[in-house]
Amino acid sequence: MAQPLVKKDDDRDDEAEYSPFLGIEKGAVLQEARVFNDPQLDPRRCSQVITKLLYLLNQGETFTKIEATEVFFAVTKLFQSRDIGLRRMVYLMIKELSPSADEVIIVTSSLMKDMTSKTDMYRANAIRVLCRITDGTLLTQIERYLKQAIVDKNPVVASAALVSGIHLLETTPEIVKRWSNEVQEAVQSRAALVQFHALALLHQIRQNDRLAVSKLVTSLTRGTVRSPLAQCLLIRYTTQVIREAATTQTGDRPFYDFLESCLRHKAEMVIFEAARAITELNGVTNRELTPAITVLQLFLSSSKPVLRFAAVRTLNKVAMTHPMAVTNCNIDMESLISDQNRSIATLAITTLLKTGNESSVDRLMKQITNFMSDIADEFKIVVVEAIRSLCLKFPLKYRSLMNFLSNILREEGGFEYKKAIVDSIVILIRDIPDAKENGLLHLCEFIEDCEFTYLSTQILHFLGTEGPKTSDPSKYIRYIYNRVHLENATVRAAAVSTLAKFGAMVDALKPRVFVLLRRCLYDGDDEVRDRATLYLNTVGSDGEVIETDKVVKDFLFGSLDIPLANIETSLKNYEPAEQPFDINSVPKEVKTQPLAEKKAPGKKPAGLGAPPSGPPSTVDAYEKLLSSIPEFSDFGKLFKSSAPVELTEAETEYAVNVVKHIFDRHVVFQYNCTNTIPEQLLENVTVIVDASEAEEFAEVASKPLRSLPYDSPGQIFGAFEKPEGVPAVGKFSNMLRFIVKEVDPTTGDVEDDGVEDEYQLEDLEVVAADYVMKVGVSNFRNAWESIGPDFERVDEYGLGPRESLAEAVSAVISLLGMQPCEGTEVVANNSRSHTCLLSGVFIGNVKVLVRLQFGIDGPKEVAMKLAVRSEDDNVSDMIHEIVASG
Repeated sequence: MAQPLVKKDDDRDDEAEYSPFLGIEKGAVLQEARVFNDPQLDPRRCSQVITKLLYLLNQGETFTKIEATEVFFAVTKLFQSRDIGLRRMVYLMIKELSPSADEVIIVTSSLMKDMTSKTDMYRANAIRVLCRITDGTLLTQIERYLKQAIVDKNPVVASAALVSGIHLLETTPEIVKRWSNEVQEAVQSRAALVQFHALALLHQIRQNDRLAVSKLVTSLTRGTVRSPLAQCLLIRYTTQVIREAATTQTGDRPFYDFLESCLRHKAEMVIFEAARAITELNGVTNRELTPAITVLQLFLSSSKPVLRFAAVRTLNKVAMTHPMAVTNCNIDMESLISDQNRSIATLAITTLLKTGNESSVDRLMKQITNFMSDIADEFKIVVVEAIRSLCLKFPLKYRSLMNFLSNILREEGGFEYKKAIVDSIVILIRDIPDAKENGLLHLCEFIEDCEFTYLSTQILHFLGTEGPKTSDPSKYIRYIYNRVHLENATVRAAAVSTLAKFGAMVDALKPRVFVLLRRCLYDGDDEVRDRATLYLNTVGSDGEVIETDKVVKDFLFGSLDIPLANIETSLKNYEPAEQPFDINSVPKEVKTQPLAEKKAPGKKPAGLGAPPSGPPSTVDAYEKLLSSIPEFSDFGKLFKSSAPVELTEAETEYAVNVVKHIFDRHVVFQYNCTNTIPEQLLENVTVIVDASEAEEFAEVASKPLRSLPYDSPGQIFGAFEKPEGVPAVGKFSNMLRFIVKEVDPTTGDVEDDGVEDEYQLEDLEVVAADYVMKVGVSNFRNAWESIGPDFERVDEYGLGPRESLAEAVSAVISLLGMQPCEGTEVVANNSRSHTCLLSGVFIGNVKVLVRLQFGIDGPKEVAMKLAVRSEDDNVSDMIHEIVASG
């Protein structure tokens, strides 16, 4: 008899995977639901059927209206049973079915009866269900019972009423706000859960009144909160008040003493919440951080994994902004590297990498090597990013860190993990000159056995950019040419391009590279053959050892300063003719949206001179429109058109926005007007522009609008002359002047007599950013080096107090009106320094690049170093003038 028992134990794993809901079908369960109609109810059987119905609903199964109604009516019959367990299942079922208004009436009386029952379990659940399924009308009838329930002696009933209030606040806030006195009383309850729910509801009721929230926090921080859960909520509300107060007052931080006192609370959750709140305070000082760090350090040695995880994760965030404050915890964190919980170990490693000093790098690397094989890819990526930051922090340690990265690059791993390593090596090569040759060889060895096409092509492209600049470029040729024989067509094509770059950039290698390129002419893929043919014919000289023409280099390998979407649009619109396609005619603006006149939704634009609304870019459409107007035909080529600027509020009688068109010596304002009143026709519509605050501008032409019917957008133009090539700025006041005539909406007849009227518009400003066009570059570093330092201007500026570094970065980008490159407009949370790269074209088609370096000087003082390179020293000076005056 012992044998079957052993066998049964062996099969225990298979039994554990069995689900009681396996294979159940809706039709069969609905048949089983007929048991609800039996004269003698079986509570156990009925509960099982309700469980299956609930399972189906939660799995996304939908019931038809008839099925839901039948089930609902059958379930209501179960109110006859006195079984408490079955009654609770009935409550759940009614909540999940969400009956319609006419069905709710059926159960309302039963639920209201349960709400006044002597059984507390019935009362609590009936309150929850009623508040879930009722509307505002029924709610007013039971409001008295709900108020009583909030202050009920039974904590289960009180909590049910409070939680229902939190849900009802979203649908009927005016009713719930009348319960403030009862909720205030519940906050003083001795029951922990009641106090927690009451505080949550009271805060939600008052959340839009900052003064009321501040008074609530002030009264409760004096020690009337006993519940640990409520205390955690109070800490969160307190930090919210501190954050809001920080913008309006100086001196000692309010409520900080309360947060510090919470670090000595009996409950661990309260201690942690307070410690985390202190670490997340804006502009927190080392003195304020110290007690919180001390508490978190004690948690690192806790026997509870959740406490260790919470502590190390918080310290990891603190290390980003205050690494020195966390160094005291390094010994405790080193012991966590071997923690069984891999999440804790990963966070410990990454924190140590952020806080460690140069002497501890080698020791950390040894510990990490053993650790990497035990964790998942997502954790490995975090470690790789931390190692990259450490290498940039201690560039002299690049050899050991680069070797570590190359070793893990050869191990098994997914695409995202390998991409993170490759990206890290590329960044280290770019930022640490001594690491270039070592890093390039590691990448070459990786592509010998790389299974990811994307990574192979990216590495080959990078090799083509950086390889020719090394001391011995020939050593990379073997790795590149191997790809031509051993890879798929995409990688082979990339390898051909990289070989051509070496031939064009390194004259001594040109004959050998040409031999290899000629072999590629017989490749089986047309893209590979075409590339080889292109490079052999353009680099030219039959592979002789002579310097490649700079024009050829720029054409083949220079950065493309025209968005690909614009080229695609222009090529689609190009009609084959004797005249070849001119790439200079392609607009360089980044955004290529159709014109956006302000008009009523769903209406068709039919204004005079309305530009075509099709695939052509904004610049194309505007240029065609302006060149068709004789007054503006001799202004020359349009440099830039701004996005529409609203001059009226939404939903006003007349909707007006303006587009600023920038020429070399002129600025044209295009006022897009829409009449939104059906009973009016506007005639002789013009905009009177006052340029008294724009001294460098002189009005030279205007084009009024003869007629502006209802909902037919029309354009009014005004042209101003300005000094040539100068970024003149100024403010313009605008007044819409017209003759208004009454229209009969039914017949469309217009009265002969009209009345002259005026309508004040918002002021319009021409700013320095209007003279810079957003034009991105694919490789900022190459573009920066190609312009050279001849006309570089560098200076430092204080930007004053700012809410955050991100706000300062955004303000400067808006001021200059340039295109952020390589995603540098995004600032990491809690970062205290940031580098932003911008590119653009200044009026006169002068390329300009900007490198901004931001840092937080004091608590909120932001300092900025601005480096500008352009093809004209005047433009570099003007960019600095824009920032200095902005």
